[in-house]
Amino acid sequence: MLNAVQDEARSRGWLVIAETSTPGLLQRLTTEHLPRLLTEQDPKATRRRLSGVTAPGGLGGASWETADIHQAVPGLRSQITDLCEILASGETGLVITVDELHRSLFDELAQLCTVVQHAFREELELVFVGAGPPAAVSDLLSEGVLTFLRRAERHDLGRVGEDDVVLAIERPIANAGRQITADALQLCVAGTAGYPFLIQLVGYRTWHQHPERATITADDAHVGVEEARRRLGSLVHDPAFQACSDIDKTFLLAMARDEGPSSIGDIAKRLGVKPDYANVYRVRLIASQLIEPAGRGRVNFALPGLREYLREHAAIEHVAE
Repeated sequence: MLNAVQDEARSRGWLVIAETSTPGLLQRLTTEHLPRLLTEQDPKATRRRLSGVTAPGGLGGASWETADIHQAVPGLRSQITDLCEILASGETGLVITVDELHRSLFDELAQLCTVVQHAFREELELVFVGAGPPAAVSDLLSEGVLTFLRRAERHDLGRVGEDDVVLAIERPIANAGRQITADALQLCVAGTAGYPFLIQLVGYRTWHQHPERATITADDAHVGVEEARRRLGSLVHDPAFQACSDIDKTFLLAMARDEGPSSIGDIAKRLGVKPDYANVYRVRLIASQLIEPAGRGRVNFALPGLREYLREHAAIEHVAE
């Protein structure tokens, strides 16, 4: 989806900075991306100065030196402002996309968002687009310093239909000159559970089992799905679970005892509380997109593999009956 946004922006003449939420984000913006774009876009990006005068053979001459005006030094707000003002003359602007939003980089994201907020107030032609797992995005938006992002348009991709998952797995493989067996494709499709982030992970992990081979086999797909699920646990499930309150964790662990959707009444009994009390935490966990309604008085896990993750990594036997 970020690629689609970037392509659309470039087709309209906008500049794009595509980044990932990893340590050093702000440094990369201020010392690499923005100085490069300023140098490319500003007609006054270099200046000439007289460095000496010579008179060989009685003829006068001068030598000149050039120096960049825009030095690669930190100054995120001023750099963005300068670039957007330059682009305004051409009726275009700047798009900054950040993938894999996560609370572990909260400080840098907070600084970036503060600058973006100032740019909006100054009516600069700047677009900010972030992407990440729903639970991670919700976690970030719960922080007070990022409250202005709550006013942004938020798009939840939701589950992807099976036919679209088939295309998402099969087409890139074919475009790259390889093929995938029918059994392997089915394993990949089933392994994603329609979850957008898993489609990317499953495809990547399966592809890299034996990238030198022309055909992706069922064995490749089986290993790729397993690796993707483990990666999902470390990237999504673990941070989301650790960010929960103790009671939220207990609620989730109580749900994990069931093979399918859980009854709020059953969960309340396991927690030793009244249904009304359990319902308070049901509402909170639905808001955080860790669980979802599954019929009257019932809930289910919203993230694929979360039930298995909880069973494997948490002491379910300690949950009260």
